Amino acid sequence: MRAFIGLGSNLANPAVQVQTAIADIEKLVAVQLINCSSLYKSPPMGPQDQPDYINAVVEIETDLSAHDLLDHLQMIELQHGRVRQRHWGERTLDLDLLVFGDSRINDARLQVPHPGIAQRSFVLYPLAEIAPELVISDLGEINTLLKHCPVDGLIRIENSEI
Repeated sequence: MRAFIGLGSNLANPAVQVQTAIADIEKLVAVQLINCSSLYKSPPMGPQDQPDYINAVVEIETDLSAHDLLDHLQMIELQHGRVRQRHWGERTLDLDLLVFGDSRINDARLQVPHPGIAQRSFVLYPLAEIAPELVISDLGEINTLLKHCPVDGLIRIENSEI
């Protein structure tokens, strides 16, 4: 199954958190890393009294179910010291299952495609970088979604800036 995972961090050296999380995802059994976006810097979506985020998106192929993949992603978050203190608050690592093939999942643990994906520049722009042909179930083509999603302070980070 082709899947896309969003990564974000704004604590404890966020660029390193995201880069090591990508390596952790690549080490998962039944997961093959296909592509990885650039890193992006974005202002916080929630409370503004927190540092900016570093974000990226990875594309994988997996034999895991969506819920098994979610379990593995949450374990990686915990290994990175993730503590859920407040809604949309600061975090060492946030891993979101954005797209899981053409699946539409809506249960107590998981919503796919990820809710809000079409309004979040820190998701759409890195996603479009690595999958410009992507069509997201119930939402449409990524390039069409981009036309309706303002950049909102998103900055692509060059490797020399990390």
